[in-house]
Amino acid sequence: MTIKPGWRGRFFEDFEVGDVYPHPLGRTITRTDNIWFTLLTQNTAPIHFDAHYSAQTEFGQPLVDSTFTVALVTGQSVTDVSQNVFANLGWDEVRLPAPVFEGDTIYSQSEVIAKRESRSRPNIGIVTVRTTGYKQDGTVVITFKRTLMVFKRGEAPEIPRPRAAG
Repeated sequence: MTIKPGWRGRFFEDFEVGDVYPHPLGRTITRTDNIWFTLLTQNTAPIHFDAHYSAQTEFGQPLVDSTFTVALVTGQSVTDVSQNVFANLGWDEVRLPAPVFEGDTIYSQSEVIAKRESRSRPNIGIVTVRTTGYKQDGTVVITFKRTLMVFKRGEAPEIPRPRAAG
């Protein structure tokens, strides 16, 4: 039997300015997702969890908490962008051009827009991506720039992988 390692994500050397990564997983947002996230973050805006209230707005239904959208789209990018992250440095220029509703499916992609060596840590590089999230019909619902510190190849901590007994 040959054991083949799984995807370990990109290291600093693997990023090239101009590369676009269509992230592999979409996610349909449920009412439970929206209510739980809203309550977990103590967001008291009734537009997110009160169906009667939100039915009286121009949207006619609850809006998905925008911080959930940021978290979801960031999470979708991890396998391609930040699997080997040392630290996130920030999210900039977050824009929410269209609403997200319960039942929408969100997909995303990231484009590498900058890359440089770290001045303070020789084992790490700094990468900036522009990430776009969009609904099942292609409507863009979020864009942001994200800057992160990424380990160079051979510098990331090892992930222990015990072998199966037998």
